[in-house]
Amino acid sequence: MDALSDILRLVRLAGGVYLQAEFTAPWCLEGKLRPHHIGPMLHSSEHVIIYHYILEGDLWLTVGDLPPQHYVAGEAVIMPHNDLHKIGSDLNVPPGSKSEVVETPHRIGLTKMEYGGGGAPTKLICGYLGCDKLEASPLLSSLPPSISFDARTGEASDWIRSSFQFAAEEVAHGRPGGDVILARISELLFVEAVRRYAESLPLEEKGWLAGLRDAQLSKALALMHGDCAQSWTVESLASECAMSRSAFAERFSRIIDATPMQYLSQWRLQVADQRLREPTKSIAQIAEEIGFGSEAAFSRAFKRHFGVSPTVRRAASDKGPR
Repeated sequence: MDALSDILRLVRLAGGVYLQAEFTAPWCLEGKLRPHHIGPMLHSSEHVIIYHYILEGDLWLTVGDLPPQHYVAGEAVIMPHNDLHKIGSDLNVPPGSKSEVVETPHRIGLTKMEYGGGGAPTKLICGYLGCDKLEASPLLSSLPPSISFDARTGEASDWIRSSFQFAAEEVAHGRPGGDVILARISELLFVEAVRRYAESLPLEEKGWLAGLRDAQLSKALALMHGDCAQSWTVESLASECAMSRSAFAERFSRIIDATPMQYLSQWRLQVADQRLREPTKSIAQIAEEIGFGSEAAFSRAFKRHFGVSPTVRRAASDKGPR
């Protein structure tokens, strides 16, 4: 099992689409996705990742204080942290007010948005991915405010681009199933974007995604994720990676920014945090499954890491998203 797949499985990505947008230049809007925009579609998700896929035309987008970036048809921009962002044909145009934007409920549950000055058109599909917001998730914490995906290039691009075009036409004509297709593509789009982002990182980059790109560290991460209950040591992991103990420990700590044993402990606790949402398993069972010698040792480690006991965490999960 590779570490990225394991992380994605744990956060339980669930894709969806909430908006078809048709803008005409000049136009500019500012905002972020709020729960009321998608309501029951989020279900129990605690965190939202949003994206804009450009079907036609082009746009400029900036997140927070970052420099504006230009995107064209066939590209997608993903905002892993759902930050406030500005989007438009010209970001110097004052952002439109809610009263100026025409929103029409679509017959299959999506919203169609129209806005602009009547010039060059830009058409978007706006979607989201709901997921569990695991504290200190190595994936989410490694991602910048925005990442892009160019569906015009790369091995997976042709079918992603053609699938978006096909599903958008299905949605536009109100045919059932189009929104479901777009939801699944949303998940695949995110995975491909993360892969490409990791591959594009500079050689000197540090962090969890940089570790995935390193052949030996990636193997160590896969081993820990594949069997977190195993009694891994720095020596055993180094041996599996065909490295000396000192070389492995130095490289892991330098790139991942945590020692191998610190990382393993944090990963075990994230797995435990997820499993506490499963009422069929006792806390003692969870402690054993993730490699702790006793329930007491697990409870102490969990409280040190999260600030609450496993019992309190489980009770909070039973009441809904934190």
